[in-house]
Amino acid sequence: MKLVSWNVNGLRAIMKKDFLNQFNGFEADAICLQETKLQAGQIDFAPEGYHSYWNYAVKKGYSGTAIFTKQKPLSVQYGLQEDEHDQEGRVITVEYDGFYLICVYTPNSKDGLLRLDYRMVWEDAFRAYLKKLVDHKPVVVCGDLNVAHQEIDLKNPAANHKNAGFSDEERGKFSELLDHGFIDTFRYLYPEAKDRYSWWSYRFNARSRNAGWRIDYFVVSKALAPAIADAEIYDQIEGSDHCPVMLELDLSRLA
Repeated sequence: MKLVSWNVNGLRAIMKKDFLNQFNGFEADAICLQETKLQAGQIDFAPEGYHSYWNYAVKKGYSGTAIFTKQKPLSVQYGLQEDEHDQEGRVITVEYDGFYLICVYTPNSKDGLLRLDYRMVWEDAFRAYLKKLVDHKPVVVCGDLNVAHQEIDLKNPAANHKNAGFSDEERGKFSELLDHGFIDTFRYLYPEAKDRYSWWSYRFNARSRNAGWRIDYFVVSKALAPAIADAEIYDQIEGSDHCPVMLELDLSRLA
């Protein structure tokens, strides 16, 4: 089963580029998008062969997530079922026979870590939500998690220490998630891979210099470890300040 995740930084904007060809070219069983930045009715996008699910932020032109899946889910849930965290369209969960797939756009802590306190509350609520799901079946989490976990995951760790996305607090919450029985699939397969990033600032020609961050992930329950067949970062695909990431699962290995 091939899964793709991409922070598109505005679906209407990326539609004007090569997005449709890229979307179809993935030939994925499910494609998860973050930062769709639209409301219901603002776009006519219903890709053939896919069931479409959208979660919109209350604030117009902000955040938002979507899942397109070839296999019709057993169930679909929007948000964490907590009003405090469900105003920004950040989470969609679809249920398959073998696992839950969660598309998430984690809140950014902002310049000066102005939103770090809320980010910490969110992290605890999201982890608790995942733990409840895992009680029923394994979990696959994908999306923009807005954190580079280790120094190997960004170009300039020393210069960015204590900045949003590389603060001790954010990295600690990611470690805590892994400690609760989850796997960073890319690092699981490629623990020493360097210079592999999924986001680049629009400033300072960062992408052409590959001065990036790996902040887009597929994180799975340890129960799915035997099924991890491949993980990839499609850093050659442009159109957004993020690139897509991919996970391939061979669920037959779990039999």
